[in-house]
Amino acid sequence: MASGSDRNPIIIGGLPSQVPDFDPEETQEWLDSLDAAVDERGRERARYLMLRLIERAREKRVAVPEMRSTDYVNTIATKDEPFFPGNEEIERKILNATRWNAAVMVSRAQRPGIGVGGHIATFASSASLYDVGFNHFFRGKDDGKGGDQIFFQGHASPGVYARAYLLDRLSEAQLDAFRQEKSKAPDGLSSYPHPRLMPDFWEFPTVSMGLGPLGAIYQARMNRYMEARGIADTSDSHVWAYLGDGEMDEPESLGQLSIAAREGLDNLTFVVNCNLQRLDGPVRGNGKIMQELESQFRGAGWNVIKLVWDRSWDPLLAQDRDGVLVNKLNTTPDGQFQTYATETGSYIRDHFFGDDHRLRAMVEGMTDQQIQHLGRGGHDHKKIFAAYAAAKAHKGQPTVILAQTVKGWTLGPNFEGRNATHQMKKLTAEDLKRFRDRLHLPISDKELENGNPPYYHPGRDSEEIQYMHDRRKANGGYVPTRVVRAKPLPLPDEKAYAGAKKGSGQQKIATTMAFVRVLKDLMRDKEIGKRFVPIAPDEYRTFGMDAFFPSAKIYNPLGQIYESVDRELLLAYKESPTGQMLHDGISEAGCTASLIAAGSAYATHGEPLIPIYVFYSMFGFQRTGDQFWQMADQLARGFVLGATAGRTTLTGEGLQHADGHSQLLASTNPACVAYDPAYGYEIAHIVKDGLRRMYGENSEDIFYYLTVYNEPIQHPAEPSDVDTEGILKGLYRVKPGDKGEHAAQILASGVAVPWAIEAQQILADEWNVKADVWSATSWNELRRDAVEIEEHNLLHPEEEQRVPYVTRKLADAEGPKVAVSDWMRAVPDQIARWVPGTYQSLGADGFGFADTRGAARRFFHIDPQSIVLGVLTELAREGKVDRSLLKQAIDRYQLLDVAAAEAGEAGGDA
Repeated sequence: MASGSDRNPIIIGGLPSQVPDFDPEETQEWLDSLDAAVDERGRERARYLMLRLIERAREKRVAVPEMRSTDYVNTIATKDEPFFPGNEEIERKILNATRWNAAVMVSRAQRPGIGVGGHIATFASSASLYDVGFNHFFRGKDDGKGGDQIFFQGHASPGVYARAYLLDRLSEAQLDAFRQEKSKAPDGLSSYPHPRLMPDFWEFPTVSMGLGPLGAIYQARMNRYMEARGIADTSDSHVWAYLGDGEMDEPESLGQLSIAAREGLDNLTFVVNCNLQRLDGPVRGNGKIMQELESQFRGAGWNVIKLVWDRSWDPLLAQDRDGVLVNKLNTTPDGQFQTYATETGSYIRDHFFGDDHRLRAMVEGMTDQQIQHLGRGGHDHKKIFAAYAAAKAHKGQPTVILAQTVKGWTLGPNFEGRNATHQMKKLTAEDLKRFRDRLHLPISDKELENGNPPYYHPGRDSEEIQYMHDRRKANGGYVPTRVVRAKPLPLPDEKAYAGAKKGSGQQKIATTMAFVRVLKDLMRDKEIGKRFVPIAPDEYRTFGMDAFFPSAKIYNPLGQIYESVDRELLLAYKESPTGQMLHDGISEAGCTASLIAAGSAYATHGEPLIPIYVFYSMFGFQRTGDQFWQMADQLARGFVLGATAGRTTLTGEGLQHADGHSQLLASTNPACVAYDPAYGYEIAHIVKDGLRRMYGENSEDIFYYLTVYNEPIQHPAEPSDVDTEGILKGLYRVKPGDKGEHAAQILASGVAVPWAIEAQQILADEWNVKADVWSATSWNELRRDAVEIEEHNLLHPEEEQRVPYVTRKLADAEGPKVAVSDWMRAVPDQIARWVPGTYQSLGADGFGFADTRGAARRFFHIDPQSIVLGVLTELAREGKVDRSLLKQAIDRYQLLDVAAAEAGEAGGDA
């Protein structure tokens, strides 16, 4: 064996293992002591001693490697459990009633002719975890503040409904309308936590797995942000996120743990329901998911509380003087524990306790039934209370409680711990009878044999129901409850938009910079300026927003405890505990979670925030599209900026950076109002109207998506007769044609409007065509208007038929219509069926690539000369010009030669 000096130094737990030995003799004495402990008392005793030494070393602030995983027992020792202040007998009766009603609700939803499904087993496993929270911890909103923010596990929604029924918050008719939102309106209940569908009940949508934990982290951070900036008192708000152990496999579930630890979010508690099963079977059949999660959370800097066993294990663990029981618990895989959950006491006696005489001796005085009912900690109210109390008391770190449960707990042998239990939705009469007996409910066999099983309510004046009301009153009101207390904001006057409406003069700027200038003026507004929340994924400089650093500053709860390398510069990087800008690093998922938390602050805390999330457009809707649906469901509001938009504007970046489709993705989200503006004055009107619609009187639950570009152009001043309605509805004539024999119309959006205007000039000068140019500020809104009108006309044939805006707008426009944009053709094709006359679209279909802007546009045939060809082609189709002109145009402009195109405008990151 190599000597210490010969061995290579390594790092263990972030600490160097090779340090000088100043007293080898003393060192040897310690090593000899360890050897003696191993020789005389065994490895288990030696291990215990080492763990105690590490524990004491940490108490004395001696730097030693972090323990990533601890024994498979409860973190909180029995002697350290606090007094349980509740009446456990009453709480057990409440829980039994809730369990029954949750299961019956789902079972009745499977009645013949309905069959809409539901999930029973998830809530059955986590019912006690919720019940202790409802009775003792979850704070409501009756004090006028935000209360606690609770992210309920999506599949557990039946249990939340069942509890609300006992409290008279929901009726029996509503329980029977579970998952029948339209056919049983207004009684219908949504399948999962959906605020948009039940806006007075649910607060946070969570059933898209992984988004709940991600959202909870950034909600806790937003609470701190709002308090630091003096916008809302969130000091009493605690964020609880209820998750599944299978759900933790989602990258979003664990991907942002570090930010919660880094910022010391001790206002956040994760409760992971470790029933050891995912949808199809064991989460880690050959391993131990609780141990794995413990290591991951500890490594990320979280406080970890394991809640593994209920009180029935306490006497056995107290006997375990040599650690044989703990060792057995440590080495038994999850798949085997699931088998024990479904087996008899005699099987467990033989297979778990039977292979060691010391283990057998521990259970000699226990009956098989007692062994069978050795339970898991997530079903023990006192143990759960101890874990929650410890989590709330812990300071400086977020806490995760890993609670072991049995999936389908109390539902009977056909459900408990079975691999298929997640998909089981219907209880037979025999299942119901066993379930009733297990819960000790006064329901007769006859009621269970004839038709649908009944709901159970002990009576409004019963001790249990009064207890429930008293507990919620003591904790600040009923949850979940969504309350909107925010008042409309005073909107900025025209001065805030004057700069954008003046145009850029001789200077060329990109529409990204045009938007940033509008935002800068809005943030100066004395009334609402402080409510803007700029958010970016490490791209503020790319988007020209580094000018905000000195004044708005970047939010960091620690401030800036170092001297910035650019501190002498005018635009120095500045962090502050009261900073306004959120810099979430290279994480679009984290930024979108911040966007959602800020955008729903008007409801969560009664204080509106106006998030401005600016991202690389290709990495927004595409990468985090699921979160934008979450945003829509949560009724969040704000502005989303897809910067560096377009398939041909990022000349050097190439395929994965070239966005030609995010507008199409945005069109699929019903809450998203999407625009593709060309000029600064258009942006001014869109932003002004967005603030009115989202934050003014009669506010709407929508959010805005604007695609802006990094290509510098000259922005004209706003025309005196500007068509504001057309800008907002999606289409207006930006430049009429002034000469030519043949009429045509060019519809363009965003960066393509200047190409269209150049094509207009070429058509007039060289082809005798008079073409009007239209700015299509929103293809999506034009389509949305037309679809709504078609739906109305379909259902009201007896009324005068309405006409879509785009049809009316182009009704008198002569000649063929040619649409062009830096998007794939499917974007402008959205309006094709409602455009009168001949219609053709040009677009950037296919993959992007690295080249000059001119070459890229020639390749996709969307440059000015290609637009000319498109217009001539449609005129030839209508018989207005000879088809021979088309070959002439192709040859004249060398449209088949990409290299023949001019390079176009270069540069322009913002």
